[in-house]
Amino acid sequence: MLAAVGAMSAVSLSAQQDDAIVRPVVPKIPRYTLAAPYFPNATSAQNPYFGSVTTGVATSETLKLTLDDAVRRGFETNLGLKQAEANEKAARGQHYEAMQLFLPDIHVDGLRSFRETNLVALGFGPSLVAKLGSILPGGIPPGLSFITKADVTEGSISMKQTLFSGPVIDVFKAAGALSKVQHFARMTARGEVVQQVATAYLRALAAESEVENARALEASDKVLFDHAHEMHLAGVAANLDELRARLVWQAQEQKMIAAENAREKALILLKREIGLAPGQPLQLTDPTPYSELAVESVESLRATAYESRQDFQRLKAQLKEAEAARAGYSHQRWPTLTFNGRYAATAVNGVGTHGNLVAMGELSMPVFHEASLRGDVDIARAQERAVQAQLADLRDRIDQQVRSTRMDVDAAAKLVEVARSNVELARQALDDETARYEAGVDDNLPLVKAQASLAAAETNLVESELQYNLAKLALARSTGVIELQYKKYLGE
Repeated sequence: MLAAVGAMSAVSLSAQQDDAIVRPVVPKIPRYTLAAPYFPNATSAQNPYFGSVTTGVATSETLKLTLDDAVRRGFETNLGLKQAEANEKAARGQHYEAMQLFLPDIHVDGLRSFRETNLVALGFGPSLVAKLGSILPGGIPPGLSFITKADVTEGSISMKQTLFSGPVIDVFKAAGALSKVQHFARMTARGEVVQQVATAYLRALAAESEVENARALEASDKVLFDHAHEMHLAGVAANLDELRARLVWQAQEQKMIAAENAREKALILLKREIGLAPGQPLQLTDPTPYSELAVESVESLRATAYESRQDFQRLKAQLKEAEAARAGYSHQRWPTLTFNGRYAATAVNGVGTHGNLVAMGELSMPVFHEASLRGDVDIARAQERAVQAQLADLRDRIDQQVRSTRMDVDAAAKLVEVARSNVELARQALDDETARYEAGVDDNLPLVKAQASLAAAETNLVESELQYNLAKLALARSTGVIELQYKKYLGE
């Protein structure tokens, strides 16, 4: 029996140690650092969304790519978007962790052990044993050993739960707001990817247009040179005319080589944006988009931006997170109520099975911890005010961006109109000079100048159309609708 008492005492002591209540700890709220705001004119070196994860290897087959295909590939491979998605998953995990503070923490344990106990160390000395012998039937068994040995088998189930805690409630709210913050950050990243990929696609289309224009002018200059050469052989044109025609033709060849090189580099940048191997042959199947955009009023665009801009919604969610964090620190003075229970069934050889039950509730609250509590509240309040200031700044920045991008769209549309007119005038001038040259009225010098004017006008038109499309993309980005309406803004 004493052996059983010693074994049960050891079990009870270990059970009491295991049943220590673990109080919830309010996690420290990290300093808030906002993502870099969007600026339409930022360079690639300043843009964290430049780059992607390359998928697959280059093949010999030419890949035909539409703008929609390029955007889809950008969603799948962009580095910045992948990081935003990872941050959203991490925030969701923190939300689950905060939820666990409300849920019961239940554990089931089982053990099998052999125990050797010194009864004297537990207080069962000779004097106490003698007193027990006087009241026990049969007295003390002869040859009693104060070192007991027992085989113990135990199974237990324990539960811990926070019933009420103000800081725990606020931490849960803050974690939910953080999850929304990262969700809006991911949506902001998707808009950034659309603009990055569409810009690269449009630049590649513009480079292809430059190549086509240069090739057409090179062919025209070659015809002019052949004509001058034949006339020189026939003795009806001076050698200077042939030399001048050759010089113009070879100069245009150089421009065509430079344009082809620029096109290949633009395609490489596009592949970098969408995760294609640099050596993959690529053909852009969409034509250069162009259509006049019916621009809304500034007030309408601004209202759309306040509703649709994901970075604005993100900062509003971040303000709720800061408010919940500040409330959590303020509520650390509130009482915390917890419950802790444990039931264990212990079997000792030669004694049988005995159950142990522990059920306790605890109400605790800080009495004096003012320096730390006030410091936490002051830090959280300062962070909340910082987010409020950033939200006010972003509201004004959205207004500025909407106005600026709308002005860019209007100006770019006028530049396209002028550039188109210049191309038509340059073509008419070239036709007139060609007729005069063929009629023998002029030499080929005015004709060469007219061809140069047409080349410059066509290059200016390509650049103007590109800037117009980029301005429309920037307007869609500043109003927060680029992911859903980029094709509408481009006029496809």
